[in-house]
Amino acid sequence: MTTPDIDLSLVVPVYNEQDGVATLLSDWAEELRGLSLEFEIRAYDDGSTDETAAVLEAAARELPQLVVNRHSNLGHGPTILRGYREARGRWVAQFDSDGDIPAEALRTMWRSRSDGAMVLGQRVGRKQSLARRLISSGSRFAVARLFGGFEAGSTLDVNTPCRLMPRPLLDELLEELSDDLFAPNIALTGLALRRGAVVQVDVPFVGRQWGRDSLGSVRLWRAAARSLFQTVAVARAARRRDASRGAILADSAESS
Repeated sequence: MTTPDIDLSLVVPVYNEQDGVATLLSDWAEELRGLSLEFEIRAYDDGSTDETAAVLEAAARELPQLVVNRHSNLGHGPTILRGYREARGRWVAQFDSDGDIPAEALRTMWRSRSDGAMVLGQRVGRKQSLARRLISSGSRFAVARLFGGFEAGSTLDVNTPCRLMPRPLLDELLEELSDDLFAPNIALTGLALRRGAVVQVDVPFVGRQWGRDSLGSVRLWRAAARSLFQTVAVARAARRRDASRGAILADSAESS
């Protein structure tokens, strides 16, 4: 893991967002300067096929805190995991680059932080298709059953792309995740809930401001199935580790 040496890293996955990402990066930087933070913005171009790469390179010339990375198309999950592992901040935030959550949400998240806890932004005003509502509800139910820490009928936004995490907690949780997870934020939320280390705050949701959603209906359901399978595997592995630690502690107590 990278040794933290600045206040905050903002991890931003980017895919075909040429029309608005430069403005959004500037807005985020303005918010972070207003909080008097030493920060970096880590933009990861996930193999964009439009002019996103050129837009990011131009933005980096204007914004010294912007770190641009580019790799072949890996998908949202592996991209943000790379960002989490490479981030240099004592706190690590993640926002998506489609503009659906305005930059001022960063201020809300930062002021709501709690030592040792993951801060989740619950997207208020979000309008979803029936398929996405069903998948969101299913994700909440699965996380509640697999990890515990909240009621299945709650409104916890388990896969929100708007989160702030303290480095020690994030490093601990990342050790339990493989790099190929499709939706690692769901597993991260579950693992943090298992530790009682989650705080949720409301953030405004304004909807995608440019570009288009890369997941059609068929791909959406396939992605949901893949995510569920992987999240179940993470939860089972966590239970096994907890059981093993419990047995070691019990043996140690008996021997003493």
